Amino acid sequence: MNNILVPLGTSPDCNETLSYAIDFASEFGCNVFVMDVFTVISSAGRLANVQEKVTSSNREKIKDIISQVDTKGVDIKIASYNGDIIDGLEEIDKKLGIDLIVIAPRSNDVNEELYLGYTSGRIIKQTDIPTLIVPKGTKYIPLKNILVAFKSGILKRSKALHPLITIINRYQSMVNLLLVKTPGYSEDDLRINTALLDLSKNLTISENQTTYLGVLEHFKEKRPDMLCVFRRKRGFFKKLWEKSTIPKAEFYAPIPVLVLSVKKD
Repeated sequence: MNNILVPLGTSPDCNETLSYAIDFASEFGCNVFVMDVFTVISSAGRLANVQEKVTSSNREKIKDIISQVDTKGVDIKIASYNGDIIDGLEEIDKKLGIDLIVIAPRSNDVNEELYLGYTSGRIIKQTDIPTLIVPKGTKYIPLKNILVAFKSGILKRSKALHPLITIINRYQSMVNLLLVKTPGYSEDDLRINTALLDLSKNLTISENQTTYLGVLEHFKEKRPDMLCVFRRKRGFFKKLWEKSTIPKAEFYAPIPVLVLSVKKD
């Protein structure tokens, strides 16, 4: 793991997300890129000049945010993009090779009923880059107890587990696997990929209406420092494919959530 990207947005608490990313990066020897996304629409003759002014202004704001946190010697750079945030993430990933995105559950949204706001929801829904969702006010602690929850053991790309394996190796984490059988599951769903099984011998099989309810059932018992789930249309955050938001009534986690991408389905 080499490069971490932090899209700051305009949240007044964005320095907390950046601080967590820096703590994480200092543990793993990563670089941190702060993402600056803006939209400038102007006539062709003036576009370059306007974009330059906006870029300069935004960089000063980001530098001010960076000055509010302890960088702990981590190399922090600013990656700017004029346009849509998803296009920007893809472009920056192509140029730099992003191993992990660190975001707050809600970005520019202030709706307290939401766990994932529109911007953070789109990042989870529309990118294949592993993403760590960090709740507001979360202090970095060694991730020694990890709950990996899934409704299907099918994993077409073992490479998708690399960020998780990196964390496990760093902390010698204890991993608990939770397979949640939801209505309509198939026998194939119960055939767990060997790369998943290699993570832990602690496997629990639960029957619930949703994967989230399965997590709730076992959360207090497992007491994880981090929850790991997979990005699938029919998986943990399937409601994102109906709307690009997730209400707290449908999902809420008081701990960091690592979202790994499997092959698009």
